[in-house]
Amino acid sequence: MATHNELGKWGEEQAVAFLQQKGYTIVERDWHSGHRDIDIIAFDEENRTVVFVEVKTRKNRLFGEPEEAIDYRKRQNLAQAINHYVKYKQLRQPIRFDVISIIGTTGAEFEIDHIEDFPLF
Repeated sequence: MATHNELGKWGEEQAVAFLQQKGYTIVERDWHSGHRDIDIIAFDEENRTVVFVEVKTRKNRLFGEPEEAIDYRKRQNLAQAINHYVKYKQLRQPIRFDVISIIGTTGAEFEIDHIEDFPLF
């Protein structure tokens, strides 16, 4: 597996642990709708909300903040995948889109930032 793929998988593991510590229930991981995917689908018990989470992991800030990599095309794909999931599961609960930004690497200290209600557009 390529190094960037390993870093991404590690970042998703950190994000899952972080969300669970905050009381979220993980419903799905790496859910696919065709070629589109959603990294994490969780349930926020406190707010009774289904949360769709995009995880962005970077070694450093050399090229900016991780969440800046969520460009227009990625937002479109996420919106379509979320829409498909909501219809497929016939969800009636409120939904929200969040981003978890991680800076660091395995075996070292890292920063994690949970950006709730990140705008898709």
